[in-house]
Amino acid sequence: MFGASHWPVTLREDAWEEPPFGTLILRPLKRSDADAWTRVRRENREWLAPWDATLPLVAGEPRPAGTTYSQYISALGRAARSGEGYMFAMFLDGEFCGQISLGSISMGSLRSGVIGYWVSRSVAGRGVTPTAVAMVLDYAFQVLRLHRVEINIRPENGPSLRVVEKLGIRYEGLRKGYLHINGEWADHRSFAITQEEVGDGIMARWRSR
Repeated sequence: MFGASHWPVTLREDAWEEPPFGTLILRPLKRSDADAWTRVRRENREWLAPWDATLPLVAGEPRPAGTTYSQYISALGRAARSGEGYMFAMFLDGEFCGQISLGSISMGSLRSGVIGYWVSRSVAGRGVTPTAVAMVLDYAFQVLRLHRVEINIRPENGPSLRVVEKLGIRYEGLRKGYLHINGEWADHRSFAITQEEVGDGIMARWRSR
């Protein structure tokens, strides 16, 4: 599946016999994707707002400045080069439809990371998200050789909770006020999987289901 063990890397999953979609490609977001990214984010503003991370206002600190698309791409590049995190753009049959990240990467004695994702409402419920998560988990364990990956989800986010359920990712507990979401500190349910639980791979597990 993997073209290289370093960044940038492109992950590809072609349709199997009975999928609800065709070819899913995950690759780094580019400057040339600006129009498609802006359009999809604009079209899904209300759909994504309840789950989008926000920057809290802290007394004594300056108000967070807005970020341009170009600055965003530069920041993603720096994070990838440093090994801190990788952001994949999701393309379904050539059309941009969301993003999935493998971030907060720590090596050494921890060797862990955190997955986050969002998809356009137009592809929700079609199996695209669990497929993307399975692809990135296999990349994390097989290529980066991480030991543990977690996914944190708002308790109210039913579709995301179904993703980890479909992939058989273990529930670990509730994290109070874990992340600033949509203007407030929000609780999250925490799910995780370790190298010992992977077996033949997450994509193989997802296909078998």
